[in-house]
Amino acid sequence: MNRPEIHLSFAPELRLLAAPERREGRTALITDGSSTLGHVIESLGVPLTEVGRLLVDGRERSASHVPGPGESVEVRPVERPQRVPGAPLRFLLDVHLGTLARRLRLLGVDAAYESEDIGDPELAARSAAERRVLLSRDRGLLRRRELWAGAYVYSERPDEQLRDVLGRFAPRLAPWTRCTACNGLLQEADKDAVRERLEHGTRRTYDVFAQCTACERVYWRGAHHAQLEAIVDGAMREFGGAAV
Repeated sequence: MNRPEIHLSFAPELRLLAAPERREGRTALITDGSSTLGHVIESLGVPLTEVGRLLVDGRERSASHVPGPGESVEVRPVERPQRVPGAPLRFLLDVHLGTLARRLRLLGVDAAYESEDIGDPELAARSAAERRVLLSRDRGLLRRRELWAGAYVYSERPDEQLRDVLGRFAPRLAPWTRCTACNGLLQEADKDAVRERLEHGTRRTYDVFAQCTACERVYWRGAHHAQLEAIVDGAMREFGGAAV
């Protein structure tokens, strides 16, 4: 039995993820005649979390389509900003994205994160149970079927990672409202109420404080505030249209 040949091309934005021989534009591919288009695409290295419209001979098809002989397939990326229906927009980050998680929280974005590796099955299950978009650089993790929603983080640099996520999902920004340590919400704190949690130098120098409603960590504008403020100001200048 002859196996069908199709012609497939990935959009430029997806070629980094594709197998090397599939990065030069439209190429021929022999399929088994029974696998879905989604399975074919993922077998070439591109998670479906990154795929938007699928055009087969110019007509839009779903990932469940089984490609036939001679069909021409065009794989396009997700549209930006990407809408995630069905739940409030919130994220779950794998163990390798701790800096990104803290920066998202700094901007008031709901970003859950485990500092220890809890394993791919548990991460995917938590994404589904809490309806969180899983952010990861692990393409295998993003192919897990129990995942509720996910996104590949393309860069290794935290600055670029943050811009990528904010540009892709356009979350509502509310800087200085979340605990960067645990993701809990912050509230204003009276100095006398948190006095016992402060070192003597901090009590003497600062008067304005906030406290996490979950872990009770206390915040003030300390030595690193200028660095954090630069991150916030940069994000608000570029993505402030999504601010609350």
